[in-house]
Amino acid sequence: MPRRIEVELTSSRDDGTWTWRAAGAKQPKGELDGSLLYPGAKVGDVVRADAEFYVDGITVTAVLPPKEKSRKEPERIELIGPPRRDEALVTTRLARKGPRSERERGPRPGRDHERGAERRERRPRPERPAPEPRPKAPRLRPKRAHRQAVLASLPDEHKPIAEQVLRGGIPAVRQAVDKQNELNRAEGKPEINAEPLVAIAESLLPRLRAAEWRDRAEAALAAAGEVDLRDLRSVVVAAEQAARDDEARALAEQLRAALSERVEAEQAAWLAELDELLRDGRVVRALRLSSRPPKAGALLPPDLAERLAYAASGALTAETGQDRFATILDALAYAPVRTQVTAQSLPAKPSEELLGAVNRLAGRLPQIAAQFGVEPSTVPPRAKPARPPAPPPGEHPRP
Repeated sequence: MPRRIEVELTSSRDDGTWTWRAAGAKQPKGELDGSLLYPGAKVGDVVRADAEFYVDGITVTAVLPPKEKSRKEPERIELIGPPRRDEALVTTRLARKGPRSERERGPRPGRDHERGAERRERRPRPERPAPEPRPKAPRLRPKRAHRQAVLASLPDEHKPIAEQVLRGGIPAVRQAVDKQNELNRAEGKPEINAEPLVAIAESLLPRLRAAEWRDRAEAALAAAGEVDLRDLRSVVVAAEQAARDDEARALAEQLRAALSERVEAEQAAWLAELDELLRDGRVVRALRLSSRPPKAGALLPPDLAERLAYAASGALTAETGQDRFATILDALAYAPVRTQVTAQSLPAKPSEELLGAVNRLAGRLPQIAAQFGVEPSTVPPRAKPARPPAPPPGEHPRP
């Protein structure tokens, strides 16, 4: 089953692959396909990734772009007082005895009228109905028929080793031996030689890996139309190493065809939802959705990209609230039309929060940063997360 982990990109290779390691640690580490990365990825980025844990290692199936820090302060409304007048700051007015209502007193000349107009100008926008929550695709839940069949065919002395391999691969076997040796030392018993056990585990690894993949592949093919797309894609990626016989290869071909059909259907639904969001005026939601196409590397149709860029530009005006202005910039920074959008007009007095958002996103929105007078080359890079100190000799680093 896929797990969400946090990884740090450590290097980029000429063949399009990248290397990674667990954020803040030396292990685990591995490689991933560069086509899974977001635009502008660079060495040192710490991102979240979906990964499949197999008996022989970890396979990264999806990478999410780093999230920008959101504001935790509540939204504030700027109060603008009435224009200054050349009149006395303190006036005296005698009132009659007894309470009177505002209607009996009548509005005070000038000030009450201005406050009423000010309240009308700041009347809140009508709230849009919240969108219906999208149903989540079910995750893949494979059975264990093929794995149990392999275990049943093994000699009794090999079954505990195979179970450790299924739990965590060859490292799990070594850790189990180390733990047993600690107990033996404490009780004064001789230690176990790990090498013969590791050799048995390595000989069992291909069969166990193929059985594990077969269980997942059959479950994925049975639910190819509804299972989570990440799970379906991860099974197809793992077929390159796990499908070794003719029957497994035929199953892998069926999975590839099902994945292609599913991606095309998801892509069509994605474009339809983008079109609906733009017609409803939901610019921020449309921008965020545009950065997550089901088909990796797919481009927006020119007419839809033009509409999205026009809607984003029309939402960046001096009349837009500064908190919303920053929210739109945050959504635009990872949208495919980010280089095609400029603000129609800027707030007269940008707040510190808005300027901070512009500085933070200047590298991804250079044309908008230039409108604010910010040069991307002058923006200091974000500090990398501190790495923990190296463990003492003989200890394994924590992942």
